[in-house]
Amino acid sequence: MAEVATSTTSEQLLVVVDPVARRSDGESVRIAKDVLGAGAGMKLCLPDGPEEFARALARRGSRRPVVVGDDRALIRAVALLHRHRELAGCALSVVPVGGALSLARSLGVPTGTVAAARAVLDGVERRMDLMVDDSDGVVLGALRIPPLRPAPGGAAPEGTPDPDDVPGHPWLRTCQSLVRTLVPAGRPSRVAAAPEPGPSRLRVEVDGETLVDLDQPVEAVSVAPVAAGVASVEVRPVSVGAEASPLLARGRTVTVSGAHFRYRADTVVSGPVRTRTWVVREAAWGLTVPSGR
Repeated sequence: MAEVATSTTSEQLLVVVDPVARRSDGESVRIAKDVLGAGAGMKLCLPDGPEEFARALARRGSRRPVVVGDDRALIRAVALLHRHRELAGCALSVVPVGGALSLARSLGVPTGTVAAARAVLDGVERRMDLMVDDSDGVVLGALRIPPLRPAPGGAAPEGTPDPDDVPGHPWLRTCQSLVRTLVPAGRPSRVAAAPEPGPSRLRVEVDGETLVDLDQPVEAVSVAPVAAGVASVEVRPVSVGAEASPLLARGRTVTVSGAHFRYRADTVVSGPVRTRTWVVREAAWGLTVPSGR
């Protein structure tokens, strides 16, 4: 991991450049470094992978962390700070660079490199709600069950996890590789194929009240924070004949259980699990955005 220290003003930034951003758009990374370096004291970190990325954040000291990367890099930074219980006292900044930028845009961050870098220097901290699940995972924007699948022809929708991985199903390839290392030589291994999207039988509870139960097949469930400490939940039942109206609720705690299911939280697909609970934590993390937004 390369580190370069500069100093221009009394404010000190820790600028961590995600390796995917360096590979995908080196020119935008250069512009971001130039703008940030001209406006503040800066320590530049160029991690080669997730472990060095985590070490750079952990060793930031009093410097304000700035992530140069896509939505996945932003999520990784928030997850790391949450895991170390450091979100409350840390204002995070991001300069979006890469292919998946819809989450950063939805949070109020400019997706233009110069505008985003200037917002880091001149913007304001906005405290935002965070959804935390019972495995200590985090959701910044929204989650969906079942997860969206790649579009026909192999093109993945914006936000598909691991865009730097091989085409196809990177999470499945990882599972297959892991199973091969655990199964004795000569013994066949089996990895379940990804379930196709379709009707599911799930129980969805909001603040302890059942919104839909296992006897009602559903097409999709979506959850997103919408107000101070509150999430909006939408369940779309399977239509039989006339289109069924969605079931709507709001609450702080959402539990989904039933048959094994996968879910997409922001840009990352997780599972399968039989049950998962998400709790909305009000104003749990801070993000620098342009003043006036």
